Amino acid sequence: MQILLLYLLVINLVSLMLMFKDKRSARKRRRRRVRERTLLILACIGGGLGIWVGMYLFRHKTLHTSFKVIAPVGTIGWILLLLWLGYTGLLSR
Repeated sequence: MQILLLYLLVINLVSLMLMFKDKRSARKRRRRRVRERTLLILACIGGGLGIWVGMYLFRHKTLHTSFKVIAPVGTIGWILLLLWLGYTGLLSR
């Protein structure tokens, strides 16, 4: 369980930092930006909360429907998975 929670903490911090980096790059009109696909993949593999917080904290990607849907759905999906694992007792092993 501790490894899974550590994984989720790290992936969400990475997601949040990449949202900040992309927002900063967008403001400075740099060519090198974080791909949207990368951010969406991070949201699906556990970083949805970091993406979601970054969207509103940095006011970044808030108009993109894909981000408005995938970040919360990914977050809710991981919460449901954790609840299911806890209910079945698989987290305590």
